Order: sequence, then structure tokens, then C-alpha cells
Amino acid sequence: MAQIFDPKPIAVPGFEFEERIIKAAAEAESLCRESFEEIDETAAFNSEKVLRAFINNKVSAACLSGTTGYGYGDIGRDTLDKVFAETFRAEDALVRSTIASGTAALTTALFGVLRPGDKIVSLTGDPYDTLEEVIGIRGSGSGSLADFGIAYDKVEMTPDGNPKVGEIFQKVKGAKVAYIQRSRGYSLRPSLTVGQVAEIIKAAKGAEPDCIVMVDNCYGEFAEKAEPTQVGADLAIGSLIKNPGGGIAHSGGYIAGKAELVELCAGRMTAPGVGREAGATFDENRSLYQGLFLAPEVTANALKTAVFTTRIMDLFGYEVYPSPSEKRGDIITSVVLGSEGALIAFCKGLQKGSPIDSFVSPEPWDMPGYDSQVIMAAGTFNNGASIELSADGPLRDPYAVYIQGGLTYTSGKLGVMCALQEMYDKGELKLFR
Repeated sequence: MAQIFDPKPIAVPGFEFEERIIKAAAEAESLCRESFEEIDETAAFNSEKVLRAFINNKVSAACLSGTTGYGYGDIGRDTLDKVFAETFRAEDALVRSTIASGTAALTTALFGVLRPGDKIVSLTGDPYDTLEEVIGIRGSGSGSLADFGIAYDKVEMTPDGNPKVGEIFQKVKGAKVAYIQRSRGYSLRPSLTVGQVAEIIKAAKGAEPDCIVMVDNCYGEFAEKAEPTQVGADLAIGSLIKNPGGGIAHSGGYIAGKAELVELCAGRMTAPGVGREAGATFDENRSLYQGLFLAPEVTANALKTAVFTTRIMDLFGYEVYPSPSEKRGDIITSVVLGSEGALIAFCKGLQKGSPIDSFVSPEPWDMPGYDSQVIMAAGTFNNGASIELSADGPLRDPYAVYIQGGLTYTSGKLGVMCALQEMYDKGELKLFR
């Protein structure tokens, strides 16, 4: 059923917002109607896809139990791999709660398929900050790919944030891995839709048919009706405390794609010759299954929060990415706030609207893996879960904040309004200065 919008601004009991913020929220929400209907349609499609994968792979109550020790014969673990593979229309998948993060999943895959003397080329400009030390373009001597004699190159993006297809043809020749990052990371380039990923893959394979196309799929799962593995990606990789964990998974990551490559990754995850056959799941299977089951609807709530954020920040005169009219490839909205004070105020305000640790005041800190201080607001049930409402950004020009998540649309909307209120209170809200 389509959402019904009341154009009249309504004050929320228990939350005190400046009247102009309330009116802007009502106007922004009225502008979201068409986008919300499209999001609901995508969520319904993906929910049916996930349910069918559960049914086809005969998920049972026994699958929800975990194992200890070596974890041999864990039916829940092995069945979940099959459910993920079918959901992503991939040959195989590796899903583990013990993969510490999206970066850890990507690192496992990179070391799984690359060998000394190989070359990796990033087709989407600079990779996410935490991968710089993994690749070896920042820091040294820590066991990076560079330390193992693996070369690196990149294809710069165009000024409007699109990959340079002509340069892809030139630089991918001779490369073992062609790497694509869907999300913008801490940059202002557009996130990539699955259709754009397909075009990049076509260019990469045209230049080097045997290259392994690896896609960092973080923040993009279930944002559209298709995944990168359906348009030619050899591997798609992500985190379970983002979209596919549905806000339920406590930790973990996944690798999905071609069976022979997933098997190589499994050997790197545990040990060659052991691979996926070992690895206890303890009591985590239930949360991973339930999280995946809820993921399409939870992702839809995060997308609605993102669309609302884009609209209301645009009304207040801020530069937003993606623009209100752009097609979305992930759940992230970035807003150029223009000053350190505005960035800090936004994050402090959003924290005040969080269900957990609303009384805590976030401060900038030297976060591992980043070259600038980062401020992060994340009052989440699972530590650092980006599918739950959070906002963060590095303290560097142009002082952009990156907002993602929202387990429910209402809580996401209120969190963003709290951020605006804090900016207003601190004299940092653009139109009210």
C-alpha cells in the first residue's frame, strides 16, 4: 500500500524542534512520495527473492543452532552459504559472523585470489580509506599486498564522478583483479548503480577477458532489484552489519560469486586444505538468517531515511549527494556542511536522536585505518552497524557528513531532525546563521 502523506507539519511529542525545521520536514516528506513508492516496490521484489531462497534450500529449525570447536558438519552454516548464493544469483557464497568487517572480507578475498607478481587495478579511483594500508599505498611493512609483490594501479574518475572507460581499457590489460567500489566512501563521487557496474565490467572484460572483477558491494545490497553478481561480477563482497544483516546480525561478512574463487577465499579465511569445512558458528546462525530475511525491508527504511535526508538538507540550501533527482545505488547520503563546527554539531545532534547512547556526545578521534580524525555518531544496537542510523565524516575540507541507515523510517527521520536542531542551537544551520 502506498504511504499516505499528511502535508501539515506536526510537532512530535517529546521532541522539541524549531518550527521551521518541522515545516521543512513536512515539505521534504511530501516531496519523497514517488521515491518511497519505488523503494517499496524494490523491497517487495527482494523480499520475495529472499523468501524463495529460504524455501528452495530447505532452511529448518536445525539450521538456527550453532556449533563449537572446529564446527565440522554445521548444517546451518553450510545452508546459509547456499541461501546467500541463491539470493545473489551467484554460484557460491561464504558467509561468516567471524569476518570482522567489510574491510576484513575484502582483504580475505584479495589475498585469496592474488599471488606475488599479480596486479590489481581500482576502476573507481581511490579505494575506501581502510583499504589503503591493505593495498600498501599508505603505510608499509604491515603485510600489505605491496609487501607480497602485488602491484597496484587505479583509473581516476571523471570530474562528474564517472569512471573513465577509455582508461579502463588501457590499465586493466595484464591485471589479475579489476576492483570496483560501489559506494562513494569518504568522497563526493556518485555511488554506482548496478547498471553502471555492468558497463564498467563490460569495459574491463573487453580489455582483459580473464581478469577477476571484484566488487565492494558495501551499502548497495538490496538497494536495487539486482546485485553485481547478476551482471558479470566474479565476486561481490560486503559486511553483515550493513544492509544484508538487516540490523540483526551481530557481526560478519560475506563473499559471493564464482565457486572456484569463493573456494580460494575460503582457504585464505581458515587455511589451505581446510577452507569452509571448519569454523564454529556458536550461537550466531539465528541472527544471520533472521537478519537476511529482514534485510530487504530494513534496507528500504534506510533508503527512505536517505531520500528524506537529501530532500530536507537540499531545502536548507546544502549541497547533497546524490541530488534529489538522482537514481540511488546505495543507502548513503553525503552533505557538504562546509565547516568543522557544522560537522561536529550534526553528528552530536544525530546522536541525541539515537535509541542507544543518546546521552553520549561524540568527539573527533584518530580512528584506525584513517588518515584524518573522524567524528562518528552511531547510537546503534550493534557496535558500528551502518544499517542502523549513523553519521560520520573526516575532519577535513569540505567537511562533508555521510549519513546512512535507519532501522525504521520514523526513527531515521527524527534522528536527522535532531541533527538539524543541534546545528540550529549552535548557530551552524546555514539558513539561520
